Amino acid sequence: MTIRKDNHDLTKERILNEAEALFAQKGFGAVSVREITCAANCNLAAVNYHFRNKGNLYIEVFRVRWVPRAMRLQKHFRRSLAAQGPPSPTTVAQALAEAFLKGPLSDEERQRHFQLMTRELGQPTEAFEIVADEVMRPFFEELASMLRPAMPKGLRSEQVLLNILSIFSMVLYFNFARVAISRITGREYDAAFKNRLVKHIVEFSLKGLGGLEKEGLR
Repeated sequence: MTIRKDNHDLTKERILNEAEALFAQKGFGAVSVREITCAANCNLAAVNYHFRNKGNLYIEVFRVRWVPRAMRLQKHFRRSLAAQGPPSPTTVAQALAEAFLKGPLSDEERQRHFQLMTRELGQPTEAFEIVADEVMRPFFEELASMLRPAMPKGLRSEQVLLNILSIFSMVLYFNFARVAISRITGREYDAAFKNRLVKHIVEFSLKGLGGLEKEGLR
């Protein structure tokens, strides 16, 4: 009985791994169940048994692959932030940049993470609701609570969130557009260049927030 359960679990993991890779490469609509079963070396019955259909499998990829990776990035951010002392525009921007550029994801995880999210932004599905409700909104609210005290009094909540989104967008671009950035700058994405990018993101973010004088970086 234990062996049978272990085999079922291994098959499920294999299906999830191969499905995630195919969905990331091609998108939900362009991937057939037959492709997934061939890649996972299983039959259609296994997909039906574990997920019932392709739609449920796609949602499960986000629930058990995408969301946990996002939580790992957030955990790295919080740990990095805690090591720098009380939250400030400088420490928040730096911890955020370090989590994505120097954080826990492997190159393969980073690529899949980005590809899946890019497709969801272009053609949102039920998976985007999971990402928005369980990952994005709570994290942006957390960042807002950290940065609001350093922003001008009376600033509307919408502007606070737009400021945070601007920082976050810059971090995402420098993290996921590595090929283009390396080609444009002529720099390899080694440790030294990542450190340079973290510094740039912090300085540029502070200019956008109007906090250079307060942070002593003018």
